Amino acid sequence: MCPFCYIGKRQLETALKQFPENEFEIEWKSFQLDPSITPQPGKDVYTYLAERKGMTVEQSKEMHKGVTERAKSVGLDYNFDKAVISNSLEAHRIIQLAKTKKLGDEIEEIFFKAYFTEGRDLNDGPTLIELAEKAGLNKEDVLKVLQSDNLFIKEVESDINEAQEIGVQGVPFFVFDRKYAVSGAQPVEAFVQTIKEGLK
Repeated sequence: MCPFCYIGKRQLETALKQFPENEFEIEWKSFQLDPSITPQPGKDVYTYLAERKGMTVEQSKEMHKGVTERAKSVGLDYNFDKAVISNSLEAHRIIQLAKTKKLGDEIEEIFFKAYFTEGRDLNDGPTLIELAEKAGLNKEDVLKVLQSDNLFIKEVESDINEAQEIGVQGVPFFVFDRKYAVSGAQPVEAFVQTIKEGLK
């Protein structure tokens, strides 16, 4: 649900295309900027951010407009007018399931597009099942996760703890070979330079 993570994903993908002779493995990690967030029916993201950051709704709209333009520059279509405020924990649990089936990248792309472009609720069970099936997951496996209170919770918590241990305070945060890091949705060139360094 972090707009810069989807932008960062595109920047990384563009950078990786510059190394066609190399194979890369990408592992997605769970991270929640606000684990305490609850669904806010009827409240738009502009008002929500304004209240959280102590700014006016107009300032919030201006900020979102800038992010939308940045997203457009990497080929993404953000519709913040449609965005649904909700907790991302259930979605992260499904992502952890997807990782066990080597479908992490597929589910991330589908969830990002669903949230930022289509205005889908990533805390809604039927929506998560539909999107997970689109990514190639089995409906029964997804249902098992959603009907359980603890399946894949440890994996989500472990990822968040690991991030805190290495000093991650915001996302996106990219780690290469556990040696090099790129913080934020940096320009493609920043990723290219870091990859080159890692391949030396």
